[in-house]
Amino acid sequence: MPSKLSFQASTDSFDAPTLVVIGKTKRLFADDVRQALPAPINALWERMLEAAQPGDHGAVERSWCDDHKTDRVIMCVVPELHSRHNSPARPDSIYEMLVKVLPKGDDVDILLALDQAEHAMSCAIAVARAFPLYQAKSGEQDDDRSVRVALLSASGDVEGLEAVTEGAASTRMAARLVDTPASELNTSAFVEEARRVAAETGAKIEVISGESLRDRGFGGLWGVGKAATHPPALVVLSHEPDNADRTLCWVGKGIVYDTGGLSIKGKNNMPGMKADMAGAAAVLGAFRAAVRTRAKDRIHAILCLAENSVGPEATRPDDILHLYSGKSVEVNNTDAEGRLVLGDGVAYAAKHLEPDIILDMATLTGAQLVATGKKHAAVICNDDELEAAAIRAGKRSGDLVHPLPYCPEFFRKEFKSEVADLKNSVKDRANAQCSCAAQFVAEHLSSYVGPWLHVDMAGAAGINARASGYGVALLLDLFISGD
Repeated sequence: MPSKLSFQASTDSFDAPTLVVIGKTKRLFADDVRQALPAPINALWERMLEAAQPGDHGAVERSWCDDHKTDRVIMCVVPELHSRHNSPARPDSIYEMLVKVLPKGDDVDILLALDQAEHAMSCAIAVARAFPLYQAKSGEQDDDRSVRVALLSASGDVEGLEAVTEGAASTRMAARLVDTPASELNTSAFVEEARRVAAETGAKIEVISGESLRDRGFGGLWGVGKAATHPPALVVLSHEPDNADRTLCWVGKGIVYDTGGLSIKGKNNMPGMKADMAGAAAVLGAFRAAVRTRAKDRIHAILCLAENSVGPEATRPDDILHLYSGKSVEVNNTDAEGRLVLGDGVAYAAKHLEPDIILDMATLTGAQLVATGKKHAAVICNDDELEAAAIRAGKRSGDLVHPLPYCPEFFRKEFKSEVADLKNSVKDRANAQCSCAAQFVAEHLSSYVGPWLHVDMAGAAGINARASGYGVALLLDLFISGD
């Protein structure tokens, strides 16, 4: 069983054999932190702090403790340094230190010594990421433990523990989905995950799957997923509170496995492609947390689910697909499939849901890692205010983003086709591939002219490593709890 994680506002009930204390140097000297320490450690605390040199990534000091409750104390010193493109709370450092120092088996108490109360969500989610839910190793049952996290802030009481708890739980859920292989999480299983969230939250759910997609004009989803054993599906979850002032549509790419199709990836590039549904996982997780914390907006979560497989029914290069937007697409690369399913998803949102904002989230391009790296997702946006809000939300939440050019007049030419409205893959790979891929999705927004934000998070999702659950915190901060 995985670790049971809970959050609280004090250390009063702490009694685990291992205590982990996390904070920046100055904060760890504070009286409220010192008072929470076992008495034998208090005498050593200043020397431990003086020995710690956090640098860029943080520092760890350890001590055994002769206390009737606590056997071991681990100090994690968070760096003071943060550049203008990083989160001041440094949740990246918290996660990286924790995964290195956590002992196996024992119950753990964690004291998060926050500089500011508003850092609670980002730091709590960083802790949550260190306790993944998916595990298939034989004999590893020692993770069935209790982990209690106390949030102490220098700037006053931490409010919103419910939101923190739900955000952390939904991030862990999203990461679990990304970590789960397609042998277990096929498209049908993903639909059942969505049904469970709908039942848990009381949300409405609509599922369009298999040949119904073809018959109703979802040529992108059908074309990508028709060769797989389990059928493609469009899942729409809806939270519609009374007196909602705006409608948000969150569209997630859910390619449960991406072989590349007939444009096959090969043995070196295919491992890790179970994570190609991380956008849909994040959208589902954020939807769950938003609804459970009684979000006031009308929210539609649209999951575009398919497996890009090789088989007799697989879409071929040169095939022409007719997407839900009404536009025809000549396929010149079956490994550029994510934009095809997202095109159907955003077209559905634009045509039927009367959105005020459309956001799509996807592990869309390898070019994203070249452009913005492994920590920052790339965002392409048609609206200055929404782009700026996304950057602020990234810094607060720890789900970092960095903007790339939105310039349709420069990028549309890359998809020119002699026989269809568009090709699906760019002609010139040196011409801002991330922005081009986003523009392909935007071409299917139909008559929608409102704010649209595209999030390409291929690196931040954690491909070829433990999944991060990236995107849940970003969506919650950007739309639910932030500015």
